[in-house]
Amino acid sequence: MNKPQIRQLHAWDLSPAEAREVQRRLAPSVSRRDEIGIPRLVAGVDVSYRHLDDTGLAAVVVLEYPTLKTVEVKTRQGKAAFPYIPGLLSYREVPLVLEIWQDLMLKPDLVMVDGQGIAHPRRLGLASHLGLVLDIPTIGCAKSVLCGHHGPVGEEAGSWAELVDKEEVVGAALRTKKRTTPIYVSIGHKVDLPVAIRWTLECCRGYRLPEPTRLAHLASTRRLPEPNGAAAAGA
Repeated sequence: MNKPQIRQLHAWDLSPAEAREVQRRLAPSVSRRDEIGIPRLVAGVDVSYRHLDDTGLAAVVVLEYPTLKTVEVKTRQGKAAFPYIPGLLSYREVPLVLEIWQDLMLKPDLVMVDGQGIAHPRRLGLASHLGLVLDIPTIGCAKSVLCGHHGPVGEEAGSWAELVDKEEVVGAALRTKKRTTPIYVSIGHKVDLPVAIRWTLECCRGYRLPEPTRLAHLASTRRLPEPNGAAAAGA
């Protein structure tokens, strides 16, 4: 089986000003066209940190579609080399994710990220940056807004409103569960917004967060049991 590949698009040891310039340079390379098809394997990605510490635990959880059965879990703890700066989260978290990505036994067809895609001031949030580096379809599934505004969202699951920043639609406020706060879905890479919304809803199983990112968050906080029959698990 093919191992996941990683593209070397730039150095990671950058100043904040250099990091912002790389975001501006890479943003036009983000594909906003759907290239997903029907995924066989969907991955969730998340990174959690110790309180008042730069030590992060990155997690990648791979699920079969449509059962959403967990088939692979990998985690890796490491020190974030880049400081926490709003809008530059990818420089802090992507290197931690890449350390474990190359060890995956299974190659996902779609990655859902707990973070922004193009719903970002420079249109290159964590999901888009990761998608470009991995050259894989990605969707941003954030729990809060980084930029933009939206109108009212209907109360029923599946209701959504456009998220608009500087007169551009950059994502959607999507209600995934009735009477629950919306999440914020945006294009990561190789997907359009209607398809991103569709697959986010397809991967929900009664919780606010879609299963890939929900389970990745549990894994990144050491609360996800080792799956029975998983292809691999590590820490």
